[in-house]
Amino acid sequence: MDSQDSRKLTPSPARHLPPTIAMGGGTFELVAAGSTAAGSTAASVADGSVAPRRHPEWIKARIPSGETYQDLRRLLHGLKLNTVCEEAHCPNMGECWDERTATVMILGDICTRACGFCAIKTGKPLVHDLDEPRRVAEAIRGLGLDHVVITSVARDDLDDGGAGIFADTIRRLRVACPDMGVEVLIPDFNGEREPLRTVMAAGPDILNHNVETVARLQKPVRKRARYDRSLGVLLRAKAYAAELNPGAAVHTKSSIMVGLGETRPELHQAFLDLRAVDCDILTLGQYLRPSPEHLPVERYYHPDEFVEMREEALALGFKHVESGPLVRSSYHARDQVPGAEARRAAREAGPAGAARSPIRLAPAIDLEGRVVYRPD
Repeated sequence: MDSQDSRKLTPSPARHLPPTIAMGGGTFELVAAGSTAAGSTAASVADGSVAPRRHPEWIKARIPSGETYQDLRRLLHGLKLNTVCEEAHCPNMGECWDERTATVMILGDICTRACGFCAIKTGKPLVHDLDEPRRVAEAIRGLGLDHVVITSVARDDLDDGGAGIFADTIRRLRVACPDMGVEVLIPDFNGEREPLRTVMAAGPDILNHNVETVARLQKPVRKRARYDRSLGVLLRAKAYAAELNPGAAVHTKSSIMVGLGETRPELHQAFLDLRAVDCDILTLGQYLRPSPEHLPVERYYHPDEFVEMREEALALGFKHVESGPLVRSSYHARDQVPGAEARRAAREAGPAGAARSPIRLAPAIDLEGRVVYRPD
């Protein structure tokens, strides 16, 4: 639907508004009449009913398209792999997949937690697939990725929170794709130390764990998580990496959503707290409400503010900061991994600067249940 058509829509009990951009398309969000959220325009409705509001003009996502995107989508769906890109309705999916970066979600698609910002469904998980690491590695081998992010739902029902599956997946990816960057975006494992040691022993390039918001807003945003616990995860990850893989370049990373009601001084304190545990990489993005059942957007930050916050964070010592309205935890992830600059230079120095060929492998299952690839 183009913008001219969408302007003609009016709220009606019999007609559903298009999804928000955080849900994978559209530009409308429901707000109470008279809302003054920054960067928004709301129609005045005399009877006090809900009116549609546009996201600010700078909230625009690239429509997923392109040959590489379509190839990745076909392969991932064909192998029944979950991606947080789709499950969480990430607005950057088209761009990231076209650049051969994907975020694979392991341990099923049902989360044991119900965070106020997240679109992933909550419930009692039905799957604990011990063979998943092998299938993921064999699938990723045929995707031609430069970088992969492995994340998961929270699995508080498992004794190790799923750490063993994370570690086995990392090890198998190292064998299947030795030149690929491997990043893991992990839950907090309820603060237990052994699950984190298990993951760090496998040697990821980047250990990512998100604080998501400032200290004051943790309870409504993350519910069962704890701010100090998350900082502890990042602190211990660095210590375990140095102990278990001496000499390896391992970066830690975290992400913050803005627009949930935090203040700039609170954000600055969060930056300081992350630097105090030697967090290397920070991503900052605008919170976008996945549905009317999720937390509302309190304020839209202007792109200039994201530039200011990036400069502020870099001045505190972060090695890399991604900051922008549509930035998400895995955005531009391949350019943050240790050695990324050398890999980027190698890509750009390819034959006449030509882009890499699109994927031409099709998955199939052999008689022993293994994923194999044949020319398309």
